[in-house]
Amino acid sequence: MSLLVTGSIGIDTVTTPIGKSENCIGGSAVYFSMAASFFSPVRFVGVVGDDCPFELSKVFAGRDVDLAGLETRSGSKTFRWKGSYQGDMSQALTEGMQLNVLAERPPIVPDQFRKSEYVFLANTHPSLQMQLLDQLQGYKFVVADTMNCWIDSHTDELKNLLKRIDAIILNDGEAKRLTKLDNLPSAAQELIKMGPKLVVIKKGANGSIVLDKDGNWFMLGGYPAVNLKDPTGAGDSFAGAFMGYLAAEGRTDWQFIKRAVAYGTVTASIVIEGFSLSSLSSASKSTIDKRLNELKSMTEF
Repeated sequence: MSLLVTGSIGIDTVTTPIGKSENCIGGSAVYFSMAASFFSPVRFVGVVGDDCPFELSKVFAGRDVDLAGLETRSGSKTFRWKGSYQGDMSQALTEGMQLNVLAERPPIVPDQFRKSEYVFLANTHPSLQMQLLDQLQGYKFVVADTMNCWIDSHTDELKNLLKRIDAIILNDGEAKRLTKLDNLPSAAQELIKMGPKLVVIKKGANGSIVLDKDGNWFMLGGYPAVNLKDPTGAGDSFAGAFMGYLAAEGRTDWQFIKRAVAYGTVTASIVIEGFSLSSLSSASKSTIDKRLNELKSMTEF
């Protein structure tokens, strides 16, 4: 089934204990699309300024990513993010962020994309996420991501978004921050009360916890990260594999949700092994499937 993503395309500068990558390609929609393309065709909607140094047609060469929704906006500047990681690299420290084109109007969804069935609203301002959703029709499963700055400064808009979507994917710190609860299972239950039918809380190297509106719980550990270089994009890659698998299967019942979470987990374990897209773009679907089988073996008892 059709899968659409809308979110950021960024110019990133990232420093980790392993090294530094300056002015590399990043952005939520970019990582999502690369990961999702292992499973399903992707319809890409996003906007860059005319200063963007990357050609996304080359970035996604050989992959089924339709860039008809990519807009290059004259006179605008591309989103930029500068961050660093220390210690176990479990948390990113944002050292600078320039919203630039993301502070402007959202891109226009092409007519041929408007009836997409599976939709991922990648991390950006919640009002923009809702404006983009307003351009769509006939969707079956809508998932969104968010981050602390929207939770802190645009709480009401984010809560309005939660009433319109089927699922939210966020990390443990964001879940606690939004619900003001320190206990993750309680936070998951509170998020369900806010509107979505499904909540996926990522716990970094410790895996994830999942709850649906029927009270079904699923917990899965992380794939062992023994070659960690750069965690940037891990969450977006998780979401890409999660949504790509569900769109490919055309199913969102509980057994498929659990397998989608597992695919998200192992795909995220690949992207962190290199800076930017270097590791994920050179991977293969067979590598992902191999790690899925290994994770299954690790978690059976």
